[in-house]
Amino acid sequence: MSRRARVAALVAVGLLAVGGTVGYLVLARDSQRRAVAAAPTQATMAVASLESQPRIVFRNTAIGPDYGRVAMVALSDPGGRRALTDLSCDRVFATSTRTLCLASTQGVATTYTARVFSRGEAKARELPLTGSPSRARLSRDGSRAATTTFVAGDSYTAVGFSTRTVITTLAGGSSDLEDFRLVHRGKSIRPVDRNFWGVTFAADGDTFYVTASFDKENWLARGSLTRRTLTTLHADAECPSLSPDGTRVAYKKRQQRRAGDWRLAVLDLGTGRETLLPGDRSVDDQVEWFDDRRVVYGLPGEGTKAAETNVWAVAADGSSEPELLIEKAWSPAVVR
Repeated sequence: MSRRARVAALVAVGLLAVGGTVGYLVLARDSQRRAVAAAPTQATMAVASLESQPRIVFRNTAIGPDYGRVAMVALSDPGGRRALTDLSCDRVFATSTRTLCLASTQGVATTYTARVFSRGEAKARELPLTGSPSRARLSRDGSRAATTTFVAGDSYTAVGFSTRTVITTLAGGSSDLEDFRLVHRGKSIRPVDRNFWGVTFAADGDTFYVTASFDKENWLARGSLTRRTLTTLHADAECPSLSPDGTRVAYKKRQQRRAGDWRLAVLDLGTGRETLLPGDRSVDDQVEWFDDRRVVYGLPGEGTKAAETNVWAVAADGSSEPELLIEKAWSPAVVR
């Protein structure tokens, strides 16, 4: 075959491949449109009726045109009608004055954004984001924001995954936790495989808690923004969440049965006592405290409805079984 013939053949193959890809995308879009059209309509209410009262803010996961939009329900009626905002996020967290939104935009190259929306301000603040959104947190006063992203791999079960966690003081600058001094058992260490994820803030403006992972072990660590240190406290704890009274930390704890299997636990910071919470499903989420007695978290739906995640609640002292709190929801934040 001549060179000209080989080139012509390659061009023809390329055109067929492109045509096949375009055809697949058209069919996929048509299938998606039909699924959206067939989805039941949600019972909703106006945002203005909820945004000034105690509420739970979350990501709406009901299949349909509103999938991914930020929604809210009254704290006093979690199972009631929801209000849908115009904001779409992969991960969301909110306080009474600010909303942190981590989002991804699909395209030839997927792009990622992290933005903080403040009540009364027209323009959002852009935060550094270097990978796929994973965890988002604001301090209770809204002055600090934390983001965790995957920069390699796409889950905590991936081999060789890497995370990037950044804390931003909204009145100042940003701090990458990779630059903090890590203290383990009284000694400063700098393992090459260190990873940090899942920040939760204390009320003093300086202290926070985070997962510190190195040497194939995960630790609950206490951080200080002013001293730029991270000190390990307790083994086998991931994605911590500090209780409103500041005395306990809830987290997911890896089980030995299989990879990617986690159970919720609560650590009393004063006594060091750990309480395993009931539940027979693996929880891969950073929990939120509903109040000082209960924690809330997301779980995938069952079977073919896995994408329609739900928010559950369980007693923080382990005294009762988990209960469904909000259907078709994810990434809850309790706003009082």
